[in-house]
Amino acid sequence: MTRRITWTLLALTSVLLVLAVVPLAVSMTARERVAFRDDQRAATRVIAAAAEEHLSDRKPATGMHRELDAAARAGDCAAVYDASARLLASTPCTAAQGKESEELVEDVLAGREPEPPEDEGRLLAAEPAGEVRQPAGAVVLARSAAPLDARIATIWGWSAAIGAAGLAASVVLSVRLARWVSGPLSALDASARKLGEGALDERADVGGGPPEVRRLAATFNTMAARTEALVHGHRAVLADVSHQLRTPLTALRLRLDLLATGAEGDTAAELAAAQGEIARLSRLVDGLLAVARAEQATPRPTVVRVDEVVADRVAAWSPVAEERGVRLTASEGPALTAALGSGHLEQILDNVIANAVDAVPDGGSVMVGQRAVGDVVRVCVRDDGPGMTAEAKAVAFRRFGNPEARGTGLGLAIVHRLITANGGSARLEDTPGGGLTVVLDLPPGPGRGTSKVWRH
Repeated sequence: MTRRITWTLLALTSVLLVLAVVPLAVSMTARERVAFRDDQRAATRVIAAAAEEHLSDRKPATGMHRELDAAARAGDCAAVYDASARLLASTPCTAAQGKESEELVEDVLAGREPEPPEDEGRLLAAEPAGEVRQPAGAVVLARSAAPLDARIATIWGWSAAIGAAGLAASVVLSVRLARWVSGPLSALDASARKLGEGALDERADVGGGPPEVRRLAATFNTMAARTEALVHGHRAVLADVSHQLRTPLTALRLRLDLLATGAEGDTAAELAAAQGEIARLSRLVDGLLAVARAEQATPRPTVVRVDEVVADRVAAWSPVAEERGVRLTASEGPALTAALGSGHLEQILDNVIANAVDAVPDGGSVMVGQRAVGDVVRVCVRDDGPGMTAEAKAVAFRRFGNPEARGTGLGLAIVHRLITANGGSARLEDTPGGGLTVVLDLPPGPGRGTSKVWRH
């Protein structure tokens, strides 16, 4: 944003400077040229007046020569011609003589307005001596254009300097303005990103920038404070619910255990059924609390070695799988990294593997593998169990969505919430030959290598 604002203001300033400075310099140049010409013609008329006294009034040529000497001292070249275009007198230099001067004299003596030629380095002017229609002679004055060129160069030099100074000032002001506007916005963007990554105590600076940006930062801080209060309140409620529910359930289970000691017959059967329901209720409470914690999770992504986590969770669940007669294995794969919240991949895999081990009958198998597929890291948990119907798969990621679930029906809901909170996705597919495959697409971590697509 800083660059865009700076370049926009610089472009606008450059256009304004060009539109203001260039026409002014052109106007001043034209005025200098007109002033130079007027001064030259005035000097020519002075000599012409002195020449008229000599040519028309038959006075001595002293005054004419005096004016010619003054013109020579001023650096001009002048020549006086009579009515027959014959040279009468001139300054020591001969710049006022020649073919161009003769043409000007002819125009003046003929009563026409002379048109001085455009000659680089010097300018010519011609004036009649006496009446314009019947002049007694003509005067031609040649003046060097160097002073005019110097003044014009000075005008354009100052114009360029003013334009450069204005542009430099515009650069400084543009950068300061851009930073004044974009700096607080960039800081606000960074604060919003940190808040989204889980830093609930993050607040934006409200001390800089335009009033609108300061109000936006203040509103953001209010929102962040309310979000932090809500999340902390939710966590406190979870902790209270966890304690208030588990304590009476534990006490009730202990009392049932005491009652079951020594019970016989129908009483023992009823107490055993009650103990089973208490255990089921405890698992349900734990599952609901786990889903609630997953739903209010605000993960801070960290780099996770997917292959190491897969190997670790397979090793942890292997004794459970062996006890139930299920073969649990991990396929070989490349060393891949993903960007996930701390401990989230372990929790995801625990729920998926637990569901798969529970669903597979004695003698079945569960395989876990990972590969890089395009821009994601894909982890697949494939089993050869009974699978799921299309209707069950459509609602499997909802709370208690799968009526066919053997457990609490909350495992896949936890998986879906955790993986989507980390920017990934989860879906269910049929395993070729029968069974169910859980496909987990994880956001890649830095430095992930490219590998072949794993087709399942």
